[in-house]
Amino acid sequence: MSAPQSSAFLFLNNRSKNKGDFPDDAGPPFYGVIWKMGLAATETLTIPRSMQDFDVIIIGAGAAGLMCAIEANKRGRRVLILERAPKIAGKIRISGGGRSNFTNLHVSPANYLSDNPRFCVSALKRYSPHDFIALVKKHHIAYHEREHGQLFCDESAQQIIDMLLDEARGITLRTATTVTHVARSARGFTVATDRGTFNAPALVVATGGPSIPKMGSSGFGYDLARQFALKVIEPRPGLVPLTFDADTLGKLDGLAGISLEATVTLGKTRFTEALLFTHRGVSGPVILQISSYWREGDILTIDLLPGVKVFKRLKETKETAPKKDVRTALAHLLPKRLAHRMAEWARVGGRLAETPDKDLRRLAEHINAWRLRPRGSEGLRTAEVTVGGVDTRQLSSQTMEVKSVPGLYFIGEVVDVTGHLGGFNFQWAWASGAACGKAV
Repeated sequence: MSAPQSSAFLFLNNRSKNKGDFPDDAGPPFYGVIWKMGLAATETLTIPRSMQDFDVIIIGAGAAGLMCAIEANKRGRRVLILERAPKIAGKIRISGGGRSNFTNLHVSPANYLSDNPRFCVSALKRYSPHDFIALVKKHHIAYHEREHGQLFCDESAQQIIDMLLDEARGITLRTATTVTHVARSARGFTVATDRGTFNAPALVVATGGPSIPKMGSSGFGYDLARQFALKVIEPRPGLVPLTFDADTLGKLDGLAGISLEATVTLGKTRFTEALLFTHRGVSGPVILQISSYWREGDILTIDLLPGVKVFKRLKETKETAPKKDVRTALAHLLPKRLAHRMAEWARVGGRLAETPDKDLRRLAEHINAWRLRPRGSEGLRTAEVTVGGVDTRQLSSQTMEVKSVPGLYFIGEVVDVTGHLGGFNFQWAWASGAACGKAV
């Protein structure tokens, strides 16, 4: 099948060697998605002979969808990717401050949340960070390691996008295309769009979750899952800043911009990384990490000085410099503004010599074990990922295929597998996409 070489419909062939050939920065804008659920999942459509046929249709040209297409293409499958946005791979483009935190050296199942925690094991084992690193090296992309095993491009995230497109030569990619209807058919699946109707025996849903809606994300994949009678674990924001109520904000007024390393604990889950005070609450890597576990009403325990026993240090200072003010002593351990605010919150002040040990203990507890109940989060508009999604108990962990609907697959963020901050979600996208692409 031939296709016009336009921004909306591009056939990636071996003659297209220039970056400008790819539709990553072209195509008409698209807003919203229209769903027509006129047919039940079990009904059959009559297929017009004019319909364009493929072996695999992938909805979504993000990290998982592109990786799936690459692997399927290697096996000689005729692949069509449908992307509703005018640009592909939006989350890759903005990740890592524009340098793409494309994987992590320390990936393990423990870095993922899911109601079915063992589901991710097979795919992660079969496509490891080293497999993706080998691909990066093949394309001579310079990269570097940061803290906690995070890997970033030296130059730009666009290099990862260009690499994936180069690997995907031979597939058909259609951007700025709205899926209007999906149904089972005698030939497998029929996908109707505002730019034509397509057919394939295999349909892969790689639409992601509704986080960062300004980039065109939505709950599209969840709606499609429900159409086929699949259970969806309630989606909620993950890797997102947390907010305070007015009373707490008043007590912490003036702290926005202060950053320090902290340990945050919720139940048996604990992270130690940077914490940032904001005008609306708290953020920073440690808060983003714990936010994926946090539910409304949960109380966090925050240690603002991990490894430092604050009561012991204050007692020592009380003995050596009894005339020193409590806030001044605390300011040797914490940023000055934060030290003063925490002393006020604990209602402790004056000279150390005049401060009872029980008051110093109360102040120390506010530092080493500060109990805080956030009011909420910044929501999906700023969340880096969506926690929840298609229940993986309904999927094959080997292929990502729906057990009850042969030929239907769900991969990437749309399923109930959510990684920690630091490249883990991209590794899940690569791994789940590869597992699916080798099976469709």
